[in-house]
Amino acid sequence: MPTKILVPLDGSELAECVLPHVEAIAAGCGTAGVVFFRAVEPFVMASGYYTAEISGEEIQRINADNKSSAEKYLKKLVERTKYPNAKVQSVIVTGKAAETITDYAKKNAVDLIAIATHGRSGVSRWVWGSVADRVLRSSCVPVLMIRAPGCEPGI
Repeated sequence: MPTKILVPLDGSELAECVLPHVEAIAAGCGTAGVVFFRAVEPFVMASGYYTAEISGEEIQRINADNKSSAEKYLKKLVERTKYPNAKVQSVIVTGKAAETITDYAKKNAVDLIAIATHGRSGVSRWVWGSVADRVLRSSCVPVLMIRAPGCEPGI
């Protein structure tokens, strides 16, 4: 039974479709802790045909704004979420989403990662990638993947 559940969120309603499942697991299993997790990827200038000039200070401001936005989002979510007997907290880590999720889970005694998936397949999955899929394939911790409502099955 999971005593600590990690819930990666990206700020979207789609990602939050996992929350009722986490609530049921937390209540039914006597989970002690739930961690709402947000990975904030650092801003990187794309290289290519045209690149705009952005100063180092502007990049720092963009990164600070992104982190601040993530903090506000998770704070609101923690305030409105109450699980019986489970302490709910938020964690924000700077880095690539899949890698920071699996690293955090490994280093912080997480028993279960509960994550929503967009349900992409085929070319769109190849082009956009899948954080949930990379977490599933690279994590040593069990992963519960919840398909978002309205996703279309496909190969």
